[in-house]
Amino acid sequence: MEEEGDVATAFTMARILSNIPISRGGPTSVVIYDIHALQERFYFGDNVLPLFETGIPLLKQRLHQLSDADKIVVAFPDDGAWKRFHKLLDHFPTVICTKVREGDKRIVRLKEGNPTGCHVVIVDDLVQSGGTLIECQKVLFAHGAAKVSAYVTHGVFPKRSWERFTQKNNKGLEKGFAYFWITDSCPQTVKAIEKHSSF
Repeated sequence: MEEEGDVATAFTMARILSNIPISRGGPTSVVIYDIHALQERFYFGDNVLPLFETGIPLLKQRLHQLSDADKIVVAFPDDGAWKRFHKLLDHFPTVICTKVREGDKRIVRLKEGNPTGCHVVIVDDLVQSGGTLIECQKVLFAHGAAKVSAYVTHGVFPKRSWERFTQKNNKGLEKGFAYFWITDSCPQTVKAIEKHSSF
């Protein structure tokens, strides 16, 4: 929550899910993939058994199949993504970006790491409009990345914002994204993007 009046939707949703009736075998299991903020795991009550899973093993499997697997660097668009995922990807070299405010604008900068000559894969839990990913991609190319791809567990993409990442629209993004991987947690997105080669 950043402003007065924002609704703490994660806490509210956790309270709703925590009221699922006890099943014959005990608390009902609620499986959540790549929860958005780590502290949210403590929002659940005792009536449910929250299980926290991740889509990262699927990503790692895919990265090892690439022809340039030895040149992969994982980038995190902000400290939040680094906190969520760095331990799961610690055998890859990493780059961390950060968002800084300059007046009314949020600008992405390289905080640490070296993407020069590498295939950089930006990893995050979800994408909405994709603005942060695009800004991060520009910074990575400016620092010498050979290719940039992205992985997000939840491709929310409201108002068809995934179209910014199709090959037709990728041309405006310097070199575009080589790959954009998502899971099927948002089935409407998967159906909409299934014929687009970037995804």
